[in-house]
Amino acid sequence: MLMPVVLTVVSSLMTEREVHANFDMLGKSGAKELVNMKWIPDWVSFAQYGKLLIKTTHYLHMFWNSVLMVAPIIIGQTVVALLAAFAFAKLRFPLREPLFLLYLIAMLMPFQVTLVPNYIMADRLGLLNTTASIIWPGIFGAFGVFLLRQFMLQIPTAYIEAAKMDGAGVLRIFGWIAVPMVKPGIAALIVLLFTDYWNMVEQPIVFLQDEALQPLSVILSRVQDETLGVMFAASVLYMAPMLLLFFSMEQYFIEGIELSGIKG
Repeated sequence: MLMPVVLTVVSSLMTEREVHANFDMLGKSGAKELVNMKWIPDWVSFAQYGKLLIKTTHYLHMFWNSVLMVAPIIIGQTVVALLAAFAFAKLRFPLREPLFLLYLIAMLMPFQVTLVPNYIMADRLGLLNTTASIIWPGIFGAFGVFLLRQFMLQIPTAYIEAAKMDGAGVLRIFGWIAVPMVKPGIAALIVLLFTDYWNMVEQPIVFLQDEALQPLSVILSRVQDETLGVMFAASVLYMAPMLLLFFSMEQYFIEGIELSGIKG
């Protein structure tokens, strides 16, 4: 599992000629020569990163496209999910269970099933070929509600009743009791959402005809052999935010997954 990651990082530190020689050998000899590939560069070179960040500026542009698409989705869906999950877990209102069932059905539907309705709606609203056509559906995704509701259900009712006796309203209970108690769930949700939307390919291809608006994930799916070394450097740049986010929130993430009951 770590082999592709190691190979990507090592190849990004090779010269362009060394990268091509390494992979030409693999192409001619087949998978049996994988162990004979060069795993340590003859000379560590950052030339590929120089080309990526200075000469090939569209990669950096696509990277910021990804950031500006994913950040609003994570922030928006987290806020919406917290509010909806609290309502479904701790508030009593008509049709609560049927409405939550609809959330589950929406969560289980793959992207391909809702593609045509979403495309028609985006077209009618004039959102095609804008990042809003991806951001708004992402903000109101159902997964966050389902995940955080599992955490909200574990909050003891006695805490909420005690807060009510002290005169706390619904919003104060939500902000001062519910949200702090589901921090591991929030961390798990942020990591999972980031991984999902940072790697999206189909949505940008369908909704964004202008390549200047597309994220880095789409560009990396169109590998060009003549820029193989730069592609490896771009892949490292692409992986870096995911790794940094995971390791910075590792403790909360693992705790959140364990508490939610999600099993691989």
